[in-house]
Amino acid sequence: MTDTQTHALLGIQRPRRPSGVSNALVFGWRAALKFKYVPEQLFDLVMTPIMFTLLFTFVFGGALAGSPKEYLQFFLPGILVQTVVFNAVYSGMGLSTDLGKGLFDRFRSLPIWPLAPFAGLMVGDVLRHLIAGAIILSIGLMLGYRPEGGVFGVVAAFLLLFAIGFGMGWVFIVLGLLISTPMTVMTSGFAFLFPLVFASNIMVEPATMPEWLRVFVEVNPVSLAATAMRGLMSGAASLQDVAVALIGPAVLTILLAPTTLWLYLRR
Repeated sequence: MTDTQTHALLGIQRPRRPSGVSNALVFGWRAALKFKYVPEQLFDLVMTPIMFTLLFTFVFGGALAGSPKEYLQFFLPGILVQTVVFNAVYSGMGLSTDLGKGLFDRFRSLPIWPLAPFAGLMVGDVLRHLIAGAIILSIGLMLGYRPEGGVFGVVAAFLLLFAIGFGMGWVFIVLGLLISTPMTVMTSGFAFLFPLVFASNIMVEPATMPEWLRVFVEVNPVSLAATAMRGLMSGAASLQDVAVALIGPAVLTILLAPTTLWLYLRR
């Protein structure tokens, strides 16, 4: 190497180290690419919301509210919460798959923010939630659902939805770190979710339930989220409803984000 080349190289500034946000967005793009290379995930993401929305609206609508259209006004905000909670399982499954292939051993050796791979999974989750939520809302509008809160109410409801999905995602990331096979993560996840989702006010009002069950339903975080979603989309939400609905995601994030990092570095 000549003296001229040496001086030229010495004069080049070292590139600035990427920020944690930049790291997370790169891993988020990686998560989004999975829709292209694992198309069955996209199929599940599209078909499951359609099936639940149509099935429950037309099977239960007449019996519970007099007509499917009337029931849809009550049910659609709740099915949005249910879909986001169920979609969060994919974070744990994807993490378990990557760990099994040794990818996270490589990520851990890189000079990046340690939580970036997990934040990237969350960014991918937001995309999944947006797609599923848009599908459900579109079907609801075609069936006669009318959000009285208008555009502002719908946007606020979707922001709350993302916060709920973000908080729930940490649960399944921890499961993905603890459980070695994706199918076991899914089975364990749904065993945890089914009591929360179906023992809630997503599908029916808790007034007709037994007292012992109604007490649980009224404090169930899924019920609190569904109540806030209904209020936002109808334009009647109180600040207290929204604040109470955000307690669950906030607590899960505060407790499980450090746990995730500890488990990851401990592996």
